[in-house]
Amino acid sequence: MTTNENTAHTPRVPEHIPRMNWSEHAPEVFKAMLQLEKATRKHLDPVVAELVKIRASQLNHCAFCLDMHTKDALAAGESVERIVQLSAWEESQHFYTAKEVAAIELTEAITVLTDGFVPDEVYEKAAKQFDEVELAHLIASINTINVWNRFAVSTRMVPGHYVAGSH
Repeated sequence: MTTNENTAHTPRVPEHIPRMNWSEHAPEVFKAMLQLEKATRKHLDPVVAELVKIRASQLNHCAFCLDMHTKDALAAGESVERIVQLSAWEESQHFYTAKEVAAIELTEAITVLTDGFVPDEVYEKAAKQFDEVELAHLIASINTINVWNRFAVSTRMVPGHYVAGSH
């Protein structure tokens, strides 16, 4: 019996209950966030965008966004291996391009501001890989996923029900 077969019959911990459906109670904010999300996608490689969203969501412990963006990335053709290795990207940089590594590193610097400001060397590394328009959109995308993460975590959105491509 494999591990999956064994756990398939073992009862799981029940889902937590969301605190609220924030988009229902603040629809104008939700609509503005969707517009911001749409705007950040312009001039940014979709593969880079999904890697950034997954990595920020890992750092922010946002299970809902991890569920969404890993499913979207897989549906878009991303490999399971690259998604799995993303949590340890510093040790597995060979799975990514130099441009992707620069984006991931910038994501960490912007997401984890408790470590201080975004270091010049991290910014300069990204600036060498992205033109100014791409870099501006990358920074916007990183900041946007951080806002989405905070909405999802603070309202306890429930992961596991997202269907790839539905947003």
